Amino acid sequence: MTDNSADSALVLFSGGQDSTTCLAWALTHFARVETVGFDYGQRHRVELDARGRILGAIRTQFPAWAERLGEDHMLTLDVLKQIGGSALTDATKIEMGRDGLPTSFVPGRNVLFLTSAAALGYRRGIADLVGGMCETDFSGYPDCREKTVVATAEALTLALDRRVTVHTPLMYIDKGATWALAEELGGTALIDLIVEETVTCYEGDRTHRHDWGYGCGACPACDLRAKGYARYAAAR
Repeated sequence: MTDNSADSALVLFSGGQDSTTCLAWALTHFARVETVGFDYGQRHRVELDARGRILGAIRTQFPAWAERLGEDHMLTLDVLKQIGGSALTDATKIEMGRDGLPTSFVPGRNVLFLTSAAALGYRRGIADLVGGMCETDFSGYPDCREKTVVATAEALTLALDRRVTVHTPLMYIDKGATWALAEELGGTALIDLIVEETVTCYEGDRTHRHDWGYGCGACPACDLRAKGYARYAAAR
Protein backbone atom coordinates (compact mmCIF):
# COMPACT_ATOMS: atom_id res chain seq x y z
CA MET A 1 0.00 0.00 0.00
CA THR A 2 1.34 3.45 -0.92
CA ASP A 3 1.89 5.70 2.11
CA ASN A 4 -0.14 8.74 1.03
CA SER A 5 -1.29 11.59 3.24
CA ALA A 6 -4.59 11.18 5.05
CA ASP A 7 -5.55 14.44 3.32
CA SER A 8 -5.77 12.79 -0.11
CA ALA A 9 -8.66 12.07 -2.42
CA LEU A 10 -9.32 9.92 -5.47
CA VAL A 11 -11.67 11.53 -8.01
CA LEU A 12 -13.81 9.44 -10.35
CA PHE A 13 -12.88 11.42 -13.45
CA SER A 14 -14.66 10.71 -16.74
CA GLY A 15 -13.70 13.81 -18.70
CA GLY A 16 -17.20 15.27 -18.46
CA GLN A 17 -18.51 18.54 -17.04
CA ASP A 18 -19.58 17.10 -13.69
CA SER A 19 -16.42 15.13 -12.95
CA THR A 20 -14.25 18.09 -13.99
CA THR A 21 -16.14 20.30 -11.54
CA CYS A 22 -15.70 17.62 -8.88
CA LEU A 23 -11.97 17.48 -9.64
CA ALA A 24 -11.76 21.24 -9.08
CA TRP A 25 -13.70 20.83 -5.83
CA ALA A 26 -11.32 18.12 -4.64
CA LEU A 27 -8.28 20.22 -5.55
CA THR A 28 -9.55 22.98 -3.28
CA HIS A 29 -10.39 20.64 -0.37
CA PHE A 30 -7.53 18.11 -0.34
CA ALA A 31 -3.75 18.45 -0.23
CA ARG A 32 -3.23 15.74 -2.85
CA VAL A 33 -5.63 14.46 -5.49
CA GLU A 34 -5.39 11.48 -7.81
CA THR A 35 -7.83 10.62 -10.59
CA VAL A 36 -9.27 7.43 -12.00
CA GLY A 37 -11.12 6.84 -15.26
CA PHE A 38 -13.02 3.81 -16.50
CA ASP A 39 -12.99 2.28 -19.96
CA TYR A 40 -16.14 0.18 -20.05
CA GLY A 41 -16.68 0.06 -23.80
CA GLN A 42 -18.73 3.25 -23.87
CA ARG A 43 -19.79 4.51 -27.27
CA HIS A 44 -18.88 8.08 -26.27
CA ARG A 45 -15.29 7.06 -25.56
CA VAL A 46 -14.02 10.42 -26.84
CA GLU A 47 -14.48 11.38 -23.18
CA LEU A 48 -11.43 9.23 -22.43
CA ASP A 49 -9.37 11.38 -24.81
CA ALA A 50 -10.71 14.52 -23.13
CA ARG A 51 -9.37 13.38 -19.76
CA GLY A 52 -5.75 13.87 -20.76
CA ARG A 53 -6.38 17.29 -22.28
CA ILE A 54 -8.19 18.49 -19.15
CA LEU A 55 -5.54 17.18 -16.76
CA GLY A 56 -2.83 18.75 -18.92
CA ALA A 57 -4.63 22.09 -18.88
CA ILE A 58 -4.98 22.00 -15.10
CA ARG A 59 -1.26 21.38 -14.75
CA THR A 60 -0.37 24.34 -16.99
CA GLN A 61 -3.16 26.85 -16.36
CA PHE A 62 -3.88 26.39 -12.63
CA PRO A 63 -0.53 26.48 -10.75
CA ALA A 64 -2.07 26.21 -7.29
CA TRP A 65 -3.92 23.06 -8.32
CA ALA A 66 -1.06 21.62 -10.34
CA GLU A 67 1.08 21.07 -7.25
CA ARG A 68 -1.75 19.08 -5.66
CA LEU A 69 -2.64 16.99 -8.70
CA GLY A 70 -1.11 13.54 -8.51
CA GLU A 71 -1.21 10.37 -10.57
CA ASP A 72 -3.95 9.48 -13.04
CA HIS A 73 -5.21 5.90 -13.36
CA MET A 74 -7.28 4.10 -16.00
CA LEU A 75 -9.18 0.90 -15.22
CA THR A 76 -10.79 -1.39 -17.78
CA LEU A 77 -14.31 -2.51 -16.84
CA ASP A 78 -15.46 -4.07 -20.09
CA VAL A 79 -17.76 -6.42 -18.17
CA LEU A 80 -20.36 -3.66 -18.61
CA LYS A 81 -19.95 -3.90 -22.39
CA GLN A 82 -20.18 -7.70 -22.18
CA ILE A 83 -23.45 -7.45 -20.27
CA GLY A 84 -24.69 -4.90 -22.80
CA GLY A 85 -28.26 -3.80 -23.26
CA SER A 86 -27.55 -0.07 -22.79
CA ALA A 87 -27.55 2.70 -25.35
CA LEU A 88 -24.20 3.79 -23.91
CA THR A 89 -22.53 0.50 -24.82
CA ASP A 90 -24.63 -0.82 -27.72
CA ALA A 91 -26.02 0.62 -30.95
CA THR A 92 -29.38 1.27 -29.31
CA LYS A 93 -31.57 4.35 -29.58
CA ILE A 94 -31.66 6.57 -26.52
CA GLU A 95 -35.28 6.61 -25.42
CA MET A 96 -37.45 5.82 -22.44
CA GLY A 97 -37.53 2.09 -21.74
CA ARG A 98 -40.45 -0.04 -20.61
CA ASP A 99 -39.05 -0.12 -17.08
CA GLY A 100 -39.40 3.66 -16.75
CA LEU A 101 -35.67 4.30 -17.13
CA PRO A 102 -33.92 5.66 -20.23
CA THR A 103 -32.12 3.11 -22.36
CA SER A 104 -28.88 4.94 -21.52
CA PHE A 105 -29.00 3.40 -18.03
CA VAL A 106 -26.05 1.05 -17.42
CA PRO A 107 -27.10 -1.26 -14.55
CA GLY A 108 -24.70 -1.19 -11.61
CA ARG A 109 -22.26 1.20 -13.28
CA ASN A 110 -21.75 3.62 -10.38
CA VAL A 111 -21.61 0.80 -7.83
CA LEU A 112 -18.92 -0.90 -9.90
CA PHE A 113 -17.08 2.40 -10.36
CA LEU A 114 -17.09 3.08 -6.62
CA THR A 115 -16.02 -0.46 -5.80
CA SER A 116 -13.13 -0.33 -8.25
CA ALA A 117 -12.09 3.14 -7.08
CA ALA A 118 -12.20 2.05 -3.42
CA ALA A 119 -9.99 -0.96 -4.20
CA LEU A 120 -7.53 1.26 -6.03
CA GLY A 121 -7.68 3.76 -3.19
CA TYR A 122 -6.91 0.98 -0.73
CA ARG A 123 -3.67 0.25 -2.59
CA ARG A 124 -2.90 3.97 -2.84
CA GLY A 125 -3.63 4.72 0.82
CA ILE A 126 -6.64 6.89 -0.08
CA ALA A 127 -9.98 6.48 1.69
CA ASP A 128 -11.78 9.58 0.35
CA LEU A 129 -13.50 9.19 -3.02
CA VAL A 130 -15.12 12.04 -4.96
CA GLY A 131 -17.86 11.42 -7.52
CA GLY A 132 -20.24 13.51 -9.62
CA MET A 133 -23.42 11.62 -8.74
CA CYS A 134 -26.45 13.89 -8.59
CA GLU A 135 -30.14 13.28 -7.99
CA THR A 136 -31.36 16.82 -8.74
CA ASP A 137 -30.71 17.22 -12.48
CA PHE A 138 -30.17 13.70 -13.79
CA SER A 139 -31.66 11.09 -16.10
CA GLY A 140 -33.40 9.09 -13.38
CA TYR A 141 -30.62 6.56 -12.80
CA PRO A 142 -31.17 4.85 -9.43
CA ASP A 143 -27.42 4.49 -8.81
CA CYS A 144 -27.08 8.30 -8.79
CA ARG A 145 -29.20 8.63 -5.65
CA GLU A 146 -27.60 9.53 -2.33
CA LYS A 147 -29.08 6.42 -0.69
CA THR A 148 -27.27 4.24 -3.20
CA VAL A 149 -23.97 6.06 -2.71
CA VAL A 150 -24.22 5.97 1.09
CA ALA A 151 -25.12 2.27 1.11
CA THR A 152 -22.23 1.48 -1.24
CA ALA A 153 -19.80 3.40 0.95
CA GLU A 154 -20.98 1.50 4.01
CA ALA A 155 -20.60 -1.84 2.22
CA LEU A 156 -17.09 -0.90 1.07
CA THR A 157 -16.18 0.19 4.60
CA LEU A 158 -17.13 -3.28 5.83
CA ALA A 159 -15.48 -5.07 2.92
CA LEU A 160 -12.15 -3.23 3.28
CA ASP A 161 -12.29 -3.00 7.07
CA ARG A 162 -11.60 0.72 7.04
CA ARG A 163 -13.73 3.80 6.57
CA VAL A 164 -14.48 4.68 2.94
CA THR A 165 -16.00 8.13 2.43
CA VAL A 166 -17.66 9.14 -0.83
CA HIS A 167 -17.98 12.89 -1.37
CA THR A 168 -20.69 14.00 -3.82
CA PRO A 169 -20.52 17.82 -4.05
CA LEU A 170 -23.14 17.93 -6.83
CA MET A 171 -25.71 15.64 -5.21
CA TYR A 172 -28.35 18.27 -4.50
CA ILE A 173 -27.58 21.07 -6.94
CA ASP A 174 -28.91 21.44 -10.47
CA LYS A 175 -26.81 21.88 -13.61
CA GLY A 176 -27.11 25.66 -13.45
CA ALA A 177 -25.62 25.59 -9.97
CA THR A 178 -22.93 23.18 -11.20
CA TRP A 179 -21.79 25.79 -13.74
CA ALA A 180 -21.83 28.42 -10.98
CA LEU A 181 -19.81 26.17 -8.67
CA ALA A 182 -17.19 25.70 -11.39
CA GLU A 183 -16.86 29.46 -11.75
CA GLU A 184 -16.61 29.86 -7.98
CA LEU A 185 -13.84 27.27 -7.84
CA GLY A 186 -11.79 28.18 -10.90
CA GLY A 187 -13.14 31.39 -12.38
CA THR A 188 -13.76 31.97 -16.06
CA ALA A 189 -10.64 29.94 -16.88
CA LEU A 190 -12.32 26.79 -15.57
CA ILE A 191 -15.58 27.63 -17.32
CA ASP A 192 -13.70 28.04 -20.60
CA LEU A 193 -11.92 24.71 -20.05
CA ILE A 194 -15.21 22.93 -19.37
CA VAL A 195 -16.83 24.46 -22.46
CA GLU A 196 -13.94 23.66 -24.80
CA GLU A 197 -12.70 20.28 -23.59
CA THR A 198 -15.19 18.30 -21.51
CA VAL A 199 -17.39 15.65 -23.13
CA THR A 200 -20.89 15.10 -21.76
CA CYS A 201 -22.76 14.17 -24.95
CA TYR A 202 -23.84 10.52 -25.08
CA GLU A 203 -23.12 10.52 -28.82
CA GLY A 204 -19.60 11.82 -28.24
CA ASP A 205 -20.24 14.63 -30.74
CA ARG A 206 -17.26 16.97 -31.09
CA THR A 207 -18.41 18.68 -34.28
CA HIS A 208 -21.32 20.83 -33.10
CA ARG A 209 -20.22 23.79 -30.95
CA HIS A 210 -22.74 25.50 -28.67
CA ASP A 211 -22.40 28.21 -26.02
CA TRP A 212 -22.23 25.42 -23.44
CA GLY A 213 -19.70 23.30 -25.32
CA TYR A 214 -19.67 20.50 -27.89
CA GLY A 215 -22.44 17.96 -28.32
CA CYS A 216 -25.23 16.65 -30.50
CA GLY A 217 -27.68 18.95 -28.71
CA ALA A 218 -30.40 16.30 -28.66
CA CYS A 219 -29.43 13.54 -26.20
CA PRO A 220 -30.52 13.75 -22.53
CA ALA A 221 -27.01 14.70 -21.38
CA CYS A 222 -26.82 17.60 -23.85
CA ASP A 223 -30.33 18.71 -22.89
CA LEU A 224 -29.45 18.87 -19.20
CA ARG A 225 -26.17 20.65 -19.89
CA ALA A 226 -27.75 23.22 -22.23
CA LYS A 227 -30.62 24.05 -19.88
CA GLY A 228 -28.23 24.33 -16.95
CA TYR A 229 -25.97 26.69 -18.87
CA ALA A 230 -28.95 28.85 -19.83
CA ARG A 231 -29.93 29.20 -16.15
CA TYR A 232 -26.33 29.94 -15.22
CA ALA A 233 -25.91 32.56 -17.96
CA ALA A 234 -29.20 34.25 -17.08
CA ALA A 235 -28.17 34.60 -13.43
CA ARG A 236 -24.75 36.13 -14.10
